[in-house]
Parts: sequence; structure tokens; C-alpha cells
Amino acid sequence: MGCIDEMNYEILLPSSGFKECADFIKENFREVYYVPAGYKIFDSFLIGIPPIPVAVENDDVILTYVKPCHGSFVLRITSKQEVERLRTGKK
Repeated sequence: MGCIDEMNYEILLPSSGFKECADFIKENFREVYYVPAGYKIFDSFLIGIPPIPVAVENDDVILTYVKPCHGSFVLRITSKQEVERLRTGKK
């Protein structure tokens, strides 16, 4: 996939704390999966306090992306492949 910064994404919650992003995902999406810190998605490792909530809505993955020195963001990225991987529990 490549670097998340180079992907086509939508920012749902900008420059926030990790807890605020995690709460946003849990409160606003029905289909939420909890993954450990270091979980690899989009060829990137997730950073955060485990368990990290990652939501799925249609063909979109909604996740907290921590960018050192810039804060945490909730991003929406379309990827049927990553949605299927989350749903089947594959690592």
C-alpha cells in the first residue's frame, strides 16, 4: 500500500489526543474491532494505547493515526482488502 500520508484519506477528527480519537471511533461507528498496538494496517504499524479501536463502514476503514509531533487524527480510508482482513481477524 505505501505510506498513509500518501494515500487518499479523509480526516474525520483533526489534531486531537489519542483518547479523544479512540472515543470518537467507539461512539460514532457500529462495527468496531480492537487491535493491539503495533497492528499492521496499510503497511503501517498502529501506535497507541491498546486495545486500539478500528472501525469499518462499508468499504472504509476508520482508524486513529498518530503522527509524532503533530498529534492524533481519525482517518477514513477506502480499502476492501483491509476491511476483509479486519473482519476475518487475519493479521
